[in-house]
Amino acid sequence: MTSENNREENNAASSPLHLRNKMEGAEQQKQKQKHHDDVEAGIGDGNVQDDDDFSDPFDIANIKTATFESLKRWRQAALVLNASRRFRYTLDLKKEEEKEQRRRMIRAHAQVIRAALLFKLAGQRAIVLGATVAPPSANGDYGIGLEQLASVTRDQNNSALQQYGGVEGIAEMLKTNLDAGIGGDAEEVLSRRNAFGSNTYPVKKGRSFLRFLWEAWQDLTLVILIIAAIASLALGMKTEGIKEGWYDGGSITFAVLLVIFVTATSDYRQSLQFQNLNEEKRNIQLEVIRGGRREKMSINDIVVGDVVPLKIGDQVPADGILIVGHSLAIDESSMTGESKIMHKDKKSPFLMAGCKVADGAGTMLVTGVGINTEWGLLMASISEDTGEETPLQVRLNGVATFIGIVGLTVALLVLLVLLFRFFTGHSKNPDGTIQFVRGKTSISKTVDGVIKIITAAVTIVVVAVPEGLPLAVTLTLAFSMKKMMADKALVRRLSACETMGSATTICSDKTGTLTLNQMTVVDAYVGKNKMDPPEDGSNFNAVVSSLLDEGISQNSAGSVFLSKDGRVEVSGSPTEKAILSWAVKLGMKFDVVRSESIVLHVSPFNSTKKRGGVALRGKSNSEVHIHWKGAAEIILDSCTGYLDTNGCLQSIGQDKEFFKNAIENMAARSLRCVALAYKTCEVDKVPTDEEQLARWVLPEDELILLAIVGIKDPCRPGVKKAVKLCTDAGVKVRMVTGDNLQTAKAIALECGILTSDADAIEPNVIEGRTFREMSDMDRERVAQTISVMGRSSPSDKLLLVQTLRKLGEVVAVTGDGTNDAPALHEADIGLSMGIQGTEVAKESSDIIILDDNFASVVKVVRWGRSVYANIQKFIQFQLTVNVAALTINVIAAVSSGDVPLNTVQLLWVNLIMDTLGALALATEPPTDSLMHRPPVGRREPLVTNIMWRNLSIQALYQVGVLLTLNFCGKSVLNKDDDGGHANMVKNTLIFNAFVFCQIFNEFNARKPEEFNVFTGVTKNKLFTGIVGTTLVLQIIIIQFLGKFTSTVRLDWQLWLVSIAIGLFSWPLAIIGKLIPVPETPLAKILSKPYQRLIAARDA
Repeated sequence: MTSENNREENNAASSPLHLRNKMEGAEQQKQKQKHHDDVEAGIGDGNVQDDDDFSDPFDIANIKTATFESLKRWRQAALVLNASRRFRYTLDLKKEEEKEQRRRMIRAHAQVIRAALLFKLAGQRAIVLGATVAPPSANGDYGIGLEQLASVTRDQNNSALQQYGGVEGIAEMLKTNLDAGIGGDAEEVLSRRNAFGSNTYPVKKGRSFLRFLWEAWQDLTLVILIIAAIASLALGMKTEGIKEGWYDGGSITFAVLLVIFVTATSDYRQSLQFQNLNEEKRNIQLEVIRGGRREKMSINDIVVGDVVPLKIGDQVPADGILIVGHSLAIDESSMTGESKIMHKDKKSPFLMAGCKVADGAGTMLVTGVGINTEWGLLMASISEDTGEETPLQVRLNGVATFIGIVGLTVALLVLLVLLFRFFTGHSKNPDGTIQFVRGKTSISKTVDGVIKIITAAVTIVVVAVPEGLPLAVTLTLAFSMKKMMADKALVRRLSACETMGSATTICSDKTGTLTLNQMTVVDAYVGKNKMDPPEDGSNFNAVVSSLLDEGISQNSAGSVFLSKDGRVEVSGSPTEKAILSWAVKLGMKFDVVRSESIVLHVSPFNSTKKRGGVALRGKSNSEVHIHWKGAAEIILDSCTGYLDTNGCLQSIGQDKEFFKNAIENMAARSLRCVALAYKTCEVDKVPTDEEQLARWVLPEDELILLAIVGIKDPCRPGVKKAVKLCTDAGVKVRMVTGDNLQTAKAIALECGILTSDADAIEPNVIEGRTFREMSDMDRERVAQTISVMGRSSPSDKLLLVQTLRKLGEVVAVTGDGTNDAPALHEADIGLSMGIQGTEVAKESSDIIILDDNFASVVKVVRWGRSVYANIQKFIQFQLTVNVAALTINVIAAVSSGDVPLNTVQLLWVNLIMDTLGALALATEPPTDSLMHRPPVGRREPLVTNIMWRNLSIQALYQVGVLLTLNFCGKSVLNKDDDGGHANMVKNTLIFNAFVFCQIFNEFNARKPEEFNVFTGVTKNKLFTGIVGTTLVLQIIIIQFLGKFTSTVRLDWQLWLVSIAIGLFSWPLAIIGKLIPVPETPLAKILSKPYQRLIAARDA
């Protein structure tokens, strides 16, 4: 049941495969060892085992960890009439295999190149570089051609690189300044794009509308109906002539074509929404150095010759050559398939597009873009997305299968009963004559009668098998994703959107999520002297000032430069920007200070060490300084002395308590505390060999403290309200931060995560190290009480997520760093930050929060609950129509041999129920009431007892009224003596009243639990538009299309009767909502026979 689909960009292709595979393997292993109902959410191992050993194939709670076999299994178990449409937005298993084969082929090509390169290296060491490489040929304004340049990096040709003069020679040929980058004006960028190509690759176009028409046509029942219509058309025209004989067959054909057209239009609109969203996913933003300034731009705007800074977590945006690197390590698994981390230096300077920076920092010169890179070729060949199913979609396939089996059984019963009555002479025409008399009725009339019976039975199947039910999830997700973009959330994985509705806890970062990420230095200690104001450096000794300037400017990935309008601008992370800005106010000349020393080695900051260091040698002397910057208490523990404001070295001994108290006081005021320290290193202890220097571990003991700064990062406005909203909704918010515990505690109190100082005690507030060192049992005991975890490492965050999931929580996690990737992947919903988040974090996440704001996370929860609620509204509405239509036709067929709702009428009802109903109800915007109820359990039945009550009342009412009209209609209408016309009026009234029941019941479905079903109805223009359109079309059908629909015009009294019958469903719904429902889900009892049937099918 594989669909042949053209899909949008597959984002999974660009994620590091080794990380993904490793985690999936670990998850599957974990599932074998532990069997928690709601926790190990890979494949639904059933757990519905009261009396039967049953594993439901449609129970897949977490698509991220689902196995290939479980995905295949539910497809095989589903009852499907139109596979190409039903499985359009699910993972195309066949194409996924083909895509992996293409990846392997391109990787194999890369590995062959590397093998050849290793073979060459031995010879290159012994051979003096000669004329082994063709000299560069000019390319317009540039001194080297496109293919020559691209092949240097693609083939990793060190020999050619050296002959061209190394990276400096290439830069000269490309007219690039390795420090300032290219000029960056529009004319130059266009020139480079024309000469070397753009950093884009061909993306396969979305399917045309005609393709959607073709797929809608694939429905088996519609094909049978068209064949039956053609046969009816031929027989009708033969027996009754062209003028009258084409109506029956023609009307069915028109109705089927209308269904196909409306279905295709709805599906086409969805695909356009997904295409737009996928374009957003591909638009990676990164920093580029142009004209001496760091500019943020799209990855698509990069050109050959650009100088790109790289830091941990970045994606290498194009092929290039390393200019300078410090401990730069690249994860090339997305290209090579190997999980080995490659270290880059002058001996191995080639960087491949699509790889990730695993550690360190550096800058690169872009030499190949777009399809001139292996990454571009790979993405161009697999840019067709193979889709992804969601847990709700899979469960709805189970519901559709269950309803479909019932519908098929009913249709078969109706077929057998009608055929039996027809051939035994019990079926009569509207005028009372017997339809079939053995030996007298002609073959053509017999065939025509049988075709009508088959058509009626097939139409029941069309109505009974809700093909549109699983697709309603896609519809509501497409709608929700578009609206969520406006709420600053970009959904990368569809399943996360609905899983968020079940979230019971959110583990949130502090910096930038709960706070504004607008940092400024508000407190500073130099020696024991507190600077007031912190920008006043007038009392500094020249030695202290010089060391501070040196440490701040060189031990930073940020930069200070003049903007185009001459203002001083600072770039870098928020913490670095705050410290650099502080130093500039103190009088630091950034470029001058950096030019006075040479960087020997860099130990980049990461969230595990919580510090970063740099080794420098002065140009005017041979003295080597090692500067460290990081978490204040960690740096302080490594210090043995400090410099006072006079530049005199003092022992820290007795004064350590003073500094600790200073740090605690700043932290209590919710300030981030950062310390700056240094030490002088003896020259003979500094490695001289480049390889040894690259592996040098900077000494981090016996440091001399220079300064401690307190950085203010205010809470975001509205975050306290957002936290309270989560608490009211039954979602516990936990802060997990690398910051000082005191700082974290102060911010938590400010945000409302902690309600009072009395709550700020262990285990509510805990350090990451304490949690890490606990036993498994103790961790499980305290995990659910933790509100704040301070000084946590990424591994602590991962451990907390694993523990909470083991305890049955549905966990959402926010993260922005590369090291957050495992926790983001492990969580039920991973939320990465769009502004501060690294590409590695984004690719491991399910949803990107574009504004890094916690309030946007809460909006995602709201939308997640809305998806679930909208699907339930649609199910209630659709099941009511199913039950009523099937019951009416079955009872009428068995008792009288005639069906009051004919083929064309049922197709129109199917259109209202399926496509139009989904559009109206699945696109309801979220309401505030959604956040005043507990989270939706992942194993809770889709059809709740409240829904069963509502639909049973409405279905019983509709069946009762319409069957009364069917059997007693003529006498009620006083048309007993009116022959065939009376029968037509009766059937038309039944059809009209039935449609009006659905129109009015659509309002009831909007609010299954509320008395006022009209709240917010005017805000949903799509709903009112569809209800209005349905009403107008119904009037047209009855008044003007009687020949096609086998109806007659109704007088105004009968129109009022139809409206009154439909209108009564409103007060009936209010009365029904007063009836209490049992707590035990009815679905659990009803599912037993269904479970046995599915188990038998699997066997």
